[in-house]
Amino acid sequence: MVVALLPGAALAQAVPGSTDKEPWALNLTLDGDALPDQDGYACPNFSTDRDWLHLEARYNYENLRTGSLLVGYNFSAGENLVLNVTPMIGGVFGRTNGIAPGCEASLTYKKIELSVSNEYVFDTSRESGSFYYSWPQFTYSPLEWLHVGLVAQRTKAYHTDLDTQRGFFVGFSHKKVKFTRFIFNAGWTDPTAILEVTSESIIGVRSVVR
Repeated sequence: MVVALLPGAALAQAVPGSTDKEPWALNLTLDGDALPDQDGYACPNFSTDRDWLHLEARYNYENLRTGSLLVGYNFSAGENLVLNVTPMIGGVFGRTNGIAPGCEASLTYKKIELSVSNEYVFDTSRESGSFYYSWPQFTYSPLEWLHVGLVAQRTKAYHTDLDTQRGFFVGFSHKKVKFTRFIFNAGWTDPTAILEVTSESIIGVRSVVR
């Protein structure tokens, strides 16, 4: 599967006589999923953060041929041990239609990070279509450019013999771009592979004082 990436560029620049505002942090993630005995698919995810505000747009995330738009509130606490929490709520539309409250959270200490992304999708078309999605992850970064770890997933986008998939990953980063390879279910059933590419950028916002 070919994964295409549109890398972001840092656009901040100084403007004489201006005052600084919080910059926009942009994140584009594209997952290419290779499935056993099924067609693979791509899952793009775009998010942006400014101060407390979090906005996110997804496709093929909650289900295939399904989009979602979410808004959240960013919380952060700690210095050495850093906790980040973003509760969110959004709408889901397409093959699945409904409302999706959820949360993204991470706990980081030096080179170790525990994180989880989860949500519950209330299907407004049929009650039996409601489901819980989660992606817990343990990451260890022995080097600035290298990250490895363990991961699990519950998803409705595709089905395997396991309700909760378990796996591992290894990834590399170069400047603002990360490449990560996930392998799920190896040793339990036919493995599922995901190639993830992530690009991050900052857009500085300036306003002129007259």
